[in-house]
Amino acid sequence: MIIIAGLGNPGAKYEKNRHNIGFMAVDEIASRWRFGPERAKFQSIVSEGEVEGTNVLLMKPQTYMNESGRAVGEAARFYKIKPSEIIIFHDEIDLAPGRFRMKTGGGAAGQNGVRSLISHLGADFRRARMGIGHPGEPQLVHAHVLGDFHKADKPWLDAMLQACADALPFAVNGEDERYQGEVMRLAPAPKFSPRQAARGE
Repeated sequence: MIIIAGLGNPGAKYEKNRHNIGFMAVDEIASRWRFGPERAKFQSIVSEGEVEGTNVLLMKPQTYMNESGRAVGEAARFYKIKPSEIIIFHDEIDLAPGRFRMKTGGGAAGQNGVRSLISHLGADFRRARMGIGHPGEPQLVHAHVLGDFHKADKPWLDAMLQACADALPFAVNGEDERYQGEVMRLAPAPKFSPRQAARGE
């Protein structure tokens, strides 16, 4: 079994936030691979299913972003799962909108959910980093990540979520580099910010 967790904040008011792109990815995976019904367990909303013969536990921690590690750590201990068998989907402000990168280990880079996971799991879990872009000034980051995606973001966002689900067998089989390449092949990132496009820049 592997664990795939998306990071986000629970509740309707956060549902369309950039910070909740991890939840969105998990929902797309559950739909694409026809996972079982959602239920509450491990301080999360979970569902179970298979991806090409591998058992997968999908998780959306309900602890709020900053405490995500408590939920995923509880599930990992229960199933005796190693960090290398855990994939975390999360927003990444240091990647341009629509960019996608896989990474194992390293620091939190200011992402509080990742920081919490490191404190509970160690650093060696696998990160599926989903680019949402940087607002340009440090003081704008909080409002940016907790703001909703714009209508102009929808084409690249939907394409990336679908690609993450369609290409998932590569990640489940531990082929992170191939997974990254396939996601970017299926959903190339826009050449410039969708907001720039909307303004005609």
